[in-house]
Amino acid sequence: MFVNKMPRYDILSADAMATLDRGWRRIVSEIGIEFLSDEALDLFRAAGQRVEDNNVFFDPEFVLAQVALAPKEFDVQARNPANSIHIGGDHMAFSSVYGPPFVRDGDVRRDATMEDYRNFAKLAQSFSAIDSVGGVVAEPNDAPLDSRHLDMLYATMTLTDKMYMGNVVSGTNARDTIAMGEILFGGRAAIEQTPVSISLINCNSPLRWDDRMLDAQFEYSRARQPVVLTPFLLMGAMSPVTIPAALVQQIAEALTGIALSQLISPGCPVIFGSFLSNIDMQSGSPQFGTPESATGLLCTGQIARYFGLPFRSGGGLNSSQLPDAQAAYESMMTMVPTFLAGTNWVMHSAGWLDGGLIASYEKYVIDVQMLEMLIKEFTPLEINEAELAFDAHLEVGHAGHFLGAMHTMDRFRDCFYRPFLSSSDNFDRWTRNGSKDTATRAGEIAKKKIADFEAPPLDESIRGELSDYVARRRHELGD
Repeated sequence: MFVNKMPRYDILSADAMATLDRGWRRIVSEIGIEFLSDEALDLFRAAGQRVEDNNVFFDPEFVLAQVALAPKEFDVQARNPANSIHIGGDHMAFSSVYGPPFVRDGDVRRDATMEDYRNFAKLAQSFSAIDSVGGVVAEPNDAPLDSRHLDMLYATMTLTDKMYMGNVVSGTNARDTIAMGEILFGGRAAIEQTPVSISLINCNSPLRWDDRMLDAQFEYSRARQPVVLTPFLLMGAMSPVTIPAALVQQIAEALTGIALSQLISPGCPVIFGSFLSNIDMQSGSPQFGTPESATGLLCTGQIARYFGLPFRSGGGLNSSQLPDAQAAYESMMTMVPTFLAGTNWVMHSAGWLDGGLIASYEKYVIDVQMLEMLIKEFTPLEINEAELAFDAHLEVGHAGHFLGAMHTMDRFRDCFYRPFLSSSDNFDRWTRNGSKDTATRAGEIAKKKIADFEAPPLDESIRGELSDYVARRRHELGD
C-alpha cells in the first residue's frame, strides 16, 4: 500500500468549517435521521435520544461522543501478511470497482458472469498497486442470487491473498462472510483482534438508513469488522444541488451511522464514507469525474480529519461507455483529488466504466497504469548533494550531452518511471506493430495476466473447509 507523505490540500476556511458544523447539527436535531431497524431504534432510545416512529432526533454532542470512540487508525490483515493494510493517517489502500452488473470486454458489453468475477480477482492479485479485489467487482448474473456471495467469497479467498470486502446484501450474507473469515484466519478471536474485511454500508439518502444495510452493519460491528458508513449523494437527486448542502447532509448521515456502530460495539473500527457527485440537470443521469465531485472530495478529506476519522472517497469514476479519452480524463479528475485529499480507503480504483454499470477489463489496466503514475508523482522528491549531480556537470562540461555520462549510466535503468501501458514508439514502428490504441494494448495485457495467473498458495485443509462451508450453505439456502 502507499503512504502519502505529500501535504494535504485543505480548501475550507475555519469559518466555512464552522458553518458546516452548524448545518449538520441542525439536520440531526431538527429533522432527524430514519433508521429502519427496531434494534437500532432501541439502542438510540436507551442512549437517551428522542425517537418518533423510525425517526431519531439526535443530540449533536451525543453523536460526537460516540464518534470519538472510533479508532483514528487500524490494521486489516490479509492471509499473506505482506499484503495486510493500514487504514488511516497517511496510508492509502486501493481496491477494484464495486457493483457493476455488466462487463465490457473489447467491443462486447454483456451480463457479468462468475468467470468474470474470477478474472478480476486474478487481475487484482496480479497488480501490486491494487491492495484488494474489493467486493462485488462484477455481479455474477449466472450464479444463483441467494448463494452467489459464497462463490464470490470463495474465489476471493482462494485466488488472492489480499484483504477483501464483505457482502452487505443482508445480515445472513454478512454472517457468511464472517464465518468464512473465521475459517481462513483461525477463528473468531483472531478476526476480532485484527479485522480481515471491510464492508460498505450505504445510506439510503436522503436521511434514511434501511433495514438490509443495518442488518449487515450489526453483524460486522459485533464482529469488530470495519464498515464504511457512506452517504450516497448525487446532488440534484439525493441531496440539494449546492456542494455545501451536500456536505452538511453527508456529515449528518455518516456521523449518525458511525454513532450506531459505536453503540453496537464501542471502539469498533469504522470509516467515514463519501460517494458525492451530481446528476446531469438536462437528462437526470448521474455524472462522474465532475469539477463539483472533485471539490466535494477535497472538502470530505478535510472534514474527516476534523472529526479524527479515516475516510473513503474517490476512485477512477467516469460516465463514459467506453475506455476512451472521456473515461480517462474523468477518472483522472477524480483520482488526483483522491491523492490530494489523502483518501485512506479508495474503492473503484480500477475497472469502473459507464457510471459504475460496467466493469471493464481494458479500463482496469488503464486505471492501474494511472494509479502507478500517481503513486510515483505523490512520492516526495529526494533532494541531496548526490541528486544535484555536480560531478556530471564536471564530466560533460559546456554544450555536451549527458547520455553517456557516468551519472546517467549508473541510473538509467530506474531513473524514470517506465509506463507498462503507454506507447512511445515512433510512428513507423507503431504502425508495424499494428497501430494499437491504448484500449487495445490494455486488453492484451489483461488477457495475458489472466492466462499466466498462478494462484497464491493456500493450505489444502483450509481450502477444503471453505469449500465444504460453501456447499453446505448453498444447500441450506435452497440453491
